[in-house]
Amino acid sequence: MKFRLIVSAAVAVAAVLGAAGVVAQQYPAKPVRILVGYVPGGGVDTTARIMAAALTEFWGTQVIVENRPGAAGNIATELTAKAAPDGYTLVLCNIGSHAITPARFRDKLTYDPIRDFAFPVMIGGVPNVFMVHPSMPAKSLREFVAYARGHPGKVNFGSSGVGASPHLSIELLKTLTKIDIVHVPYKGAAEALAAVMSGHIEASVGNLAGGPLAAVKSGRVRALGVTSARRNAQVPEVPTFAEQGVKDYDVTGWYGLCTQSRVPPAIIAKINADANKLMTGTVLKKRLEDQGIDVTPTTPERFLEHVRSEQDKWTKVVKEAGLPNE
Repeated sequence: MKFRLIVSAAVAVAAVLGAAGVVAQQYPAKPVRILVGYVPGGGVDTTARIMAAALTEFWGTQVIVENRPGAAGNIATELTAKAAPDGYTLVLCNIGSHAITPARFRDKLTYDPIRDFAFPVMIGGVPNVFMVHPSMPAKSLREFVAYARGHPGKVNFGSSGVGASPHLSIELLKTLTKIDIVHVPYKGAAEALAAVMSGHIEASVGNLAGGPLAAVKSGRVRALGVTSARRNAQVPEVPTFAEQGVKDYDVTGWYGLCTQSRVPPAIIAKINADANKLMTGTVLKKRLEDQGIDVTPTTPERFLEHVRSEQDKWTKVVKEAGLPNE
């Protein structure tokens, strides 16, 4: 009898695994959506649309980008956490959604940013770029810091919103250089960029990917520095903050595709394998790199490790910046 029970259990497990394998082979059998927590035009949105186009062509099934802006990207993240666990709802997760927002609001979130998510696709890293209107006297970050010290509380800088990676990268700069400049939060990166290009504010900061890269290359803004530890290949003439005297400064954002944690492992594995195959190919890799993204595909396990370490890092930065948690 005991032997029969063991055999029956083994058969049942094999049947479940077989069914999961069939589901993964058939995935996607209907349109997939990628949620974006910000308005169109910023780096997160641009990256999502590049990935959606590539996956649509590869899978032969429509991958749709849905913008769900608000709450510093939290609306899209929450919708994904509570979505059906079938792999048809993804979110363009990033340093804001899964590192900074949890650092600020962990006790108020309706989901767990680790437990409620799977991390199938790491896309890559991207720096923030600090920009000023061409009329601004400062021609470098050193000159900007000196100008700000001479005009405390008089210089404004815009970003995509309170507590997002761009905002915090400048809060960190303020702490390290002891300058007093005023943050002006906008509803998204595109609005903040438009404000500095029009001269409504003196400076702005945003992910290099998307509109900021085009604005820098066209001369509509002057880039004073990138926040990463090394220069970016798309704007090699723009020095890092560290090169300009801000010792050991390194803020590198990142993008990935995340989904609901209970999505079957076989589907997670398929999304990972297909996306990694595309990102190591010439076409998609170049499209992403042209946006200033350092493409770094990896396994879901290593992506999860990266997210955990980023949460630890930004919890400390948020505490030191004294940001409100409401």
